[in-house]
Amino acid sequence: MSRDIKPRKPSPDQDDLLRARLVEMIDMRHELVKLGVLIDWDVFEREWLGFFPSHTGRPATPPRLVAGLCYLQHAFALSDEAVVARWAENPYWQHFCGETFFQHRLPIDPSSLTRWRKRIGEEGVEWLLTETIEAGKRSGAVKDSDLKRVTVDTTVMEKNIAHPTDARLYETARRKLVTLAREAGIGLRQNYNRLAPRLSRQVGGTVRAKSVEAGRASN
Repeated sequence: MSRDIKPRKPSPDQDDLLRARLVEMIDMRHELVKLGVLIDWDVFEREWLGFFPSHTGRPATPPRLVAGLCYLQHAFALSDEAVVARWAENPYWQHFCGETFFQHRLPIDPSSLTRWRKRIGEEGVEWLLTETIEAGKRSGAVKDSDLKRVTVDTTVMEKNIAHPTDARLYETARRKLVTLAREAGIGLRQNYNRLAPRLSRQVGGTVRAKSVEAGRASN
């Protein structure tokens, strides 16, 4: 991991007679412009600085730029290379990430995003989510009452559910009966604890073999 030190604060905006400011090039009613106003970018400046304890090395990328790129990357489902390349072509994206004048060069090397994600970890990413929610609350799109209950749709989530075959159901019933008999003090001549698992595997192998043969026959 690189030994980056804390990011330097951007220098104060200075007028450039040869370049137009981004605010003079873009529509201030654009959704990214509005979102950029709602986000408290100072949060990342405060919370992420703790991930740079070293006092030697080159200054890290400004947190505002990294946070903005992460938002854009997630919103548009882009790779590290793609989000950086599109940033260099889009004045709205540059304004969203805190630029004053239009930049023609890439803001950072794409690999820098990977290093940032490794450095800030889950805790740093949680601040992105937290500030997203806070921005929604500031805009009125999200209310406190909306956060009291979370509805999760699990219809497409993978679940570790075993198919209830007859052999498996028999084995489940056998284990429960053996347990109940032990709790009731009833002695069993044979509980099949050793034999039943092997028989269950044999039955499963037979069923799978028959399924394969049936599939071949249908073809």
